[in-house]
Amino acid sequence: MGEQGGSAKRGGGERGALVDPPTHVDPLGSKRNPPPYGAQHRQDALWEGGNEALPPLWQQFVFGDVTLYQEDNLKMVSANRPLPGVRLGAPECLVVPRCEWHISPLGRSYFVNHNTRTTSWKKPMPERPTGSLTPECVMEGHSKCIFSLACVGASHNVMSASDDGSIRQWRRDGEQVGKPWRSDGGGVISIAVSPDETMVVSGCVDGRVRLWNIMEGKMVRDPWEGHNDAVRCLDWSPNGREVASGSQDGTIRRWNPDTGQQIASPIETGHGWVMTVKYSPQGDKLGSGFYKMIRVWSKDGKLLIEIKGHDNSVNSLCWSKDGAHIFSGSSDRTIRKWQSIDGKELVILQGHTYDITSICLSPDECHLVSASADCSVRIWDLKVNQQVGEPLLQDDDLQALAISSDGRYIVSGGSDKKIYLWSLEAALKKGGDQSVAKLEERATLSGDVL
Repeated sequence: MGEQGGSAKRGGGERGALVDPPTHVDPLGSKRNPPPYGAQHRQDALWEGGNEALPPLWQQFVFGDVTLYQEDNLKMVSANRPLPGVRLGAPECLVVPRCEWHISPLGRSYFVNHNTRTTSWKKPMPERPTGSLTPECVMEGHSKCIFSLACVGASHNVMSASDDGSIRQWRRDGEQVGKPWRSDGGGVISIAVSPDETMVVSGCVDGRVRLWNIMEGKMVRDPWEGHNDAVRCLDWSPNGREVASGSQDGTIRRWNPDTGQQIASPIETGHGWVMTVKYSPQGDKLGSGFYKMIRVWSKDGKLLIEIKGHDNSVNSLCWSKDGAHIFSGSSDRTIRKWQSIDGKELVILQGHTYDITSICLSPDECHLVSASADCSVRIWDLKVNQQVGEPLLQDDDLQALAISSDGRYIVSGGSDKKIYLWSLEAALKKGGDQSVAKLEERATLSGDVL
């Protein structure tokens, strides 16, 4: 999943009795080495409260029908309660084979690598193959995970939102535009740019939505109040007259951006966290993603259709331009194409080895691009429904993805706090894709130089 906000309830319980409680425990700042390879742990923990409390920077929450535990520093999720000697996560929790995730008695995550017979505080990441494609630019400035990205069409600037509580704007060459925008709402999980590209809305872990003026870099009026948990997703209606927000509180709310007031009553989904919301291109419907489910709503909030088929959380949606099809990306590692009128499944795209966190269509709808916690961005040819080009590799799991309005550039970001800008043409050309010629032709007609 990788996208949980900071508002889930922490585990609790009565304080456990410790034989020799330490006077001070600083798990994340500890200078001790991780436990040696092959070490066996007793089932006692030195963090305050012992095994009955969660370690520092952990939270417990219910997602769908399962209880999960998240380590906030690494943004990693485990189905197993964090205890010394207990393997955290499933065997495929890490993208490097034959590695395991554990927690030390001091409460700090560490990793066992059976390939090298070593342990490390640092999460093992796959090696970049020799000769693999490198990004056109890497943008650095955020201090925590990047959760959302957007491209501003005419300028090709990039907007980024991070768990560090800031929104930043970047030029395509990596130079930051102005100062970071900061709010008092904690981590920023989602952003969306208005159709006229003058405004940005942001959703934070405090459950409030904020409106920003792009040129001025300032918040417009007071935050929009209504949600009582983190705002995971946002979208503007095609005409720019509405904003939809989805939250961990299980509601979808529609807002008038001119007043910051809600339009009609919230949609009470009754199905847990709302992971993604997207207006149809015609603006008459709203698609939403949940645990194992997609729902399509009418503009007035009536449920039109429920689409089932995914085996895990539906994290990202996009519509075809004619509104006839919906594409979905899921933690079950598949991308699926559906008929929007009846929910019939048409295509399943497989190739990612971990949760798919974000997808988007190229402007010409020839390609779909996906980002995953397996540290890769992949490109799919929708005419043959096959992966094309070369996977674009980063140094940690990916949470955010966007594509420029001219279809020439992809931006991606995630847990390594960096934004990567990739050339779609270069990725396709390296993979021998024939559609590169179309990109070159379109660039020539528009007067751009590739």
